[in-house]
Amino acid sequence: MSATFPNAAPSFRGRIGGDARSGYYPVPHRYRLHVAPSCPDGLRIAVTHSLLGLGATLPVTPLPALPDAPDGGYTALRPLYEASAHRHPGPAAPPVLSDAWTGRVVSTHAGEILGDLVRHFGGPGSRDVPPAGREAVTRAVGRLCDQGVSDAAQRAGRSDADDAARSAALEGLLLTLGMFERRLSGSPCLLGEEPTPADVHLWVALVQLDTVHRWHLDAAAVHRVTGHPRLWAYARRLASHPAFAPHLDLEGIVLRHHAHCRGREAAGAAVRIVDWRPTGPVDRAPAVTVSEPLAERIGRAGGSEGASGGPAASGRGEVRGGRGQELPGPRSLHATASDQL
Repeated sequence: MSATFPNAAPSFRGRIGGDARSGYYPVPHRYRLHVAPSCPDGLRIAVTHSLLGLGATLPVTPLPALPDAPDGGYTALRPLYEASAHRHPGPAAPPVLSDAWTGRVVSTHAGEILGDLVRHFGGPGSRDVPPAGREAVTRAVGRLCDQGVSDAAQRAGRSDADDAARSAALEGLLLTLGMFERRLSGSPCLLGEEPTPADVHLWVALVQLDTVHRWHLDAAAVHRVTGHPRLWAYARRLASHPAFAPHLDLEGIVLRHHAHCRGREAAGAAVRIVDWRPTGPVDRAPAVTVSEPLAERIGRAGGSEGASGGPAASGRGEVRGGRGQELPGPRSLHATASDQL
């Protein structure tokens, strides 16, 4: 199975508000991000931060691939956790959005951090504004990536599952990849000419599929996964984009996976899908900004359910959420997202 950081409910759920009355309001240089790019949540946040050109507004502290505390947390984050909740139980885990004015944690919820970055720090710019309702598309992409790609791939590679369960999970994965393959036939990115947070969701899921989940799939399954040429060309192209490339720590992802994974390696481990190395020099991401309407429309989409870990399989081709609720199976997710895309 894939490795994860300690999978607990986010400890802090503060939000950035629109003005000074909200307590946490958007001010340049007040906040700092602490992320581990070897973690999918950390990679999503780091890429989105660069895509929005926030380097001069909201600094980022990258963390090592592996935690250094005995409880699975990071010692560098412990002072922030302790200042925010005396004798905080559990690990001091990323991602963290911290407040430099108070020395405390604002949020550890990846989806809400992403939403606040786009909504309150995107700023004015020249990007085209997509049609109204695109925030729903981005949420649908996030759910599909969590459930239809990451969770389905993990279930397809479980050595303790029977053949029928693995086959059903693989079919769900291929169904989702096929939907994205068709979507990319009409434009370079999911929502048009330029990458948006929706593309960040998909790209990170594809990185995880090739660098983590592939290790537990058999060679025939990996061969079928590779049968989506537009999708993997898109992933390869974004791997050289200046907002994406600097944050892709392939060695860190593999190190993190092998440090915690207890699953059995399969034949697919020998079949690499993409050469993720940039095709040219990697510079720091330029100050790409979005218009205020775009920030309003796609910023709310950061709250993708399941961002902190995939839900568990129910064994009937359905997916169950963390609290036992039954979520749509892959075909229902595919139909919903197809309507929105």
